[in-house]
Amino acid sequence: MDAVVKLFKAQAEHEERQRQAHKKSRKAAEDGQPTPRVEFPPLSDGSPRPSRADAEAAVRTLLAYMGEDPAREGLLDTPKRVIKAYDELFSGYREGGDESLDRTFGEIGTFDDMVLVRDIPFHSHCEHHMVPFYGKAHVAYFPVERVVGLSKIARVVDTFARRLQTQEHLTSQIVTTLDEGLRPRGVAVMIEAEHMCMSMRGITKAGVSTLTSQFTGVFRDDPAEQVRFMTMVRAGKA
Repeated sequence: MDAVVKLFKAQAEHEERQRQAHKKSRKAAEDGQPTPRVEFPPLSDGSPRPSRADAEAAVRTLLAYMGEDPAREGLLDTPKRVIKAYDELFSGYREGGDESLDRTFGEIGTFDDMVLVRDIPFHSHCEHHMVPFYGKAHVAYFPVERVVGLSKIARVVDTFARRLQTQEHLTSQIVTTLDEGLRPRGVAVMIEAEHMCMSMRGITKAGVSTLTSQFTGVFRDDPAEQVRFMTMVRAGKA
């Protein structure tokens, strides 16, 4: 139990450091100063983050572990390609989900009903096996006087998906970011995904979908709004 508590505490501290770094970055931009680079935090034992050369060497070690020859022609540049791909696939560690919600719009007339963005495609990686999982996210919120650009909601999903994840934590992070960033009357998030760690290995059950959902505010307190959200998500689907 102590190990679990330490794990969640370390994760919370890591995310708080990221939020603070992004706040400093935004303030510098607003003041016309050079934007400081958001650095990765040190490892839990205080040691610095491995260098790019270290990471490429680790890929060569894995290739050898598989039984491959890292020195053969087809694999000579593979370590560089893998690390370059990781820079893109895990770019969410260099981004803060809340910065996507900085700009909102107040010209919405008397609109005060649900805003739903459904079928947002995403891909992520399971933190247990580092194998991909992918699917769609459906996100809704009840605005209070102001709305956020629809693309920003998709950006929040992408930011957290481009990290090592569990689907449950991904769902929670999207909900928390929207709830804290927009202060709406409620947020609803549903994610449906297929996990390659279940279809490619282990039990090898391809085509199995995992569904997670979380609600705040009026969505949590009013079952009718949950039903309406689900109905709108499923509308037009066979």
